[in-house]
Amino acid sequence: MVRRVAVLADVHGVLPALEAVLGEPEVREAERVVLAGDLAAGPLPVETLDLLATLGERAVWIKGNGDRELVEGKPSGDAVTDWAATQLRPDQRELLATLPPSAELEVAGLGRVLFCHATPRDDAEFVLVDSSAERWAEVLAGVDTGVGTVVCGHTHMPFVRTVHGRTVVNPGSVGMPYGQPGAHWALLGPGVELRRTRYDFRAARARVSADSRYPDAHAWAETYLADTDIVTAEQATAVFGRAEGR
Repeated sequence: MVRRVAVLADVHGVLPALEAVLGEPEVREAERVVLAGDLAAGPLPVETLDLLATLGERAVWIKGNGDRELVEGKPSGDAVTDWAATQLRPDQRELLATLPPSAELEVAGLGRVLFCHATPRDDAEFVLVDSSAERWAEVLAGVDTGVGTVVCGHTHMPFVRTVHGRTVVNPGSVGMPYGQPGAHWALLGPGVELRRTRYDFRAARARVSADSRYPDAHAWAETYLADTDIVTAEQATAVFGRAEGR
């Protein structure tokens, strides 16, 4: 059993945001750091994976749809993901290819916790805080009854919800947040805490623009590393709700 777990999802190759979160005292002190997918599909993929590798045995790696797309060898439909796939070293490609789709930990105060990227059954499925109880029942149908908490990412919007006797947690996105600016993550044990790390967005935009070899790095940084006028939770929910079939 572990006492404290930090959960980082959807880093998307945004190295300055990742550095800010890893510098948080609670993350430095956590017994495990769960990396809940979509880690490198972004402007600084090589550097991001190298930094995550320094976590050593504390890290619990999970494959997201973005990580899968980086190593599939076919167009993903996302320009920065397709570019990032060309940048990875062979050892990094091998790492991403062999990551599991989920992981489970026994966490003090929470019991058995299942971690995945999007949903326990699909790394690209959309489910939201306001999804219906019937929708949640469908998504969680294959989860063992002994699991009391399910942690998922993918939608870049943090929430905690109780549904069908389970706690569902989305830590939000470290690198590409929707709703509020900052690097979002979660801390588990003995309860659930949603956290947001503020950092110097202007400096992060300048660094990504200067250090990334992605041809549209400047425009990407201006869009996703803004401290104002980011994608709102309402806008994201509307888009993902349509993808969910509403």
